[in-house]
Parts: sequence; C-alpha cells; structure tokens
Amino acid sequence: MTENINILLVEDDVSLASWISEYLLEQEFQVKHVERGNQVIPALAEFDADLVLLDVMLPGLNGIEVCRLIREQSAIPIIMLTARADEFDEVIGLEAGANDYVIKPVRPRALLARIKSALRTRVVEAGPSNKLIHGDLVIYQDAKRVIYKGEEIELSTNLFAFLWFLASHAGEVIDRDTVFKELKGREYDGLDRRFDVMLSSLRKVFNDDPQKPKKFKTIWGKGYLFVADAWQENNPAES
Repeated sequence: MTENINILLVEDDVSLASWISEYLLEQEFQVKHVERGNQVIPALAEFDADLVLLDVMLPGLNGIEVCRLIREQSAIPIIMLTARADEFDEVIGLEAGANDYVIKPVRPRALLARIKSALRTRVVEAGPSNKLIHGDLVIYQDAKRVIYKGEEIELSTNLFAFLWFLASHAGEVIDRDTVFKELKGREYDGLDRRFDVMLSSLRKVFNDDPQKPKKFKTIWGKGYLFVADAWQENNPAES
C-alpha cells in the first residue's frame, strides 16, 4: 500500500519531524517536510502529495488556516497533529476539512494506522462511474448503489442523494442552505426540517448512535458533517 505514496509533513518541531520522516521512509513512503504554514500551498504545487500530516501550531500560518486553504483546491486526506485532545480542537479541525487527528506525543504504530485509514477514504473515480470509498462504505453514484461492510444497503432516492452529497464533502461542515440549494434547488426557509429527519434515518441505517454519533454529526448552529474515518471497522485508536 505504501509504494509510491507521497506524504507532505508540515511540522516546525525539527526533532519530531526528523523521526516521523525517518519512520515513514522505513515504511516505504516518500516524504517531503516543510516547517512553516505559508510553505504548504507552494509545496503542494510541486510535490504530488497523497496525504498531508499537518501540525496545528505553525509559524507563518496556523494549521487550521492551512487546512482550509488546502480544502479550497483539493480533497487530499489531511491528518492534523495536535497537543490537545479535547473535542474543541476536533470540531474546529473537522470544520476546516481535516480527516483525522493524531494526539502528541505521536506513537509510530498509531500514526501508521491513521495514515492507512485516511488513504482508504480517498475519492476514487473509476471510468465513467463515480465511486466514493470511505473505509467499509462504498457508494456508486451512477448505479445508485451503497455497499457497507460487504452488504448492499437499500436507500430511497432522496436518502441516496443526501448520503452522496454528504460523503462527497467528507470532513466539511455543510450548512442547511447549501444542502437545500443543491438537493432541492431553493434556499432554506428556516423551518423545513426534512434533512434533519433524513440524517436521523441515515444514522438508523448505519447504526450510528444518535446520542453520540460518530459517522453523521450535527454541528450546532452550523450544519451537517460526514466523518470520513468513522467508516472503518476496527478504527485505529491512540494506544
């Protein structure tokens, strides 16, 4: 899996960056390292990266801002490195478009597991038939098929369209107005709760606990979030 996989490492701690680079090279990844946030976009222009490891606290431009800039031009998997384990960091990072977090101190095997999981969520375009893969979830747009854990999932036309739209914007918080404009061709009137109901339906279909959802999140006052790395069986843990 690691053959010809390029990783852009953005980390201003030279010592940490050095051992991460050495470890990833041992795993047969190709690694490019930059130390400042404002170096990332130029680096991506000349380095064909498959994944970005992005520190949150950076000189030049912080990691959250960099993540947003990357998302404006690319769906490349982004894993953020942070010294904070609280949910506030997670929500901010996911809103910015990150796929996952790794908490410092970085553990080599946990990092490798996260990288492999994120790489499995990349968008795949197979000929004329568009396909999305997020861990154990596979969605075929043209055929209107959904496969989860090897089993076909039956969805209504409207639920399929909603799932595809959310999964196509994995890691992004999509506001209700955007959803209504895209799927209903009109603006959100502030009262229509149909997509809230549909999100509840998707949670039931995919066994996502409505009290503590991991796959489909509602970000209060902002919108809906499809969490890309929550779809892998035996999701890697920080241990």
